[in-house]
Amino acid sequence: MRIYKGDIFYADLTPVVGCEQGGIRPVLIIQNDIGNRYSPTVIVAAITSRTEKNHLPTHIQLCSQQYGLRQNSLVLLEQVRTIDRSR
Repeated sequence: MRIYKGDIFYADLTPVVGCEQGGIRPVLIIQNDIGNRYSPTVIVAAITSRTEKNHLPTHIQLCSQQYGLRQNSLVLLEQVRTIDRSR
């Protein structure tokens, strides 16, 4: 499967430590397309539907209709991690 920067996929982000976002949730691919093509891992940012969270400069709002999400959501750019492609 081809993965491109800016794509949104569901990934299982468990296990977690402390305040990390976990569970099966949408994630935004933020790794460049060269890395996406050749690397066994992908750099992602967690997405949450809890739009009432304290708004930080690292949050980006996503409209559900525009991005194919179930609800309006926030990309949490303070919640970036590298995951295996199989997640």
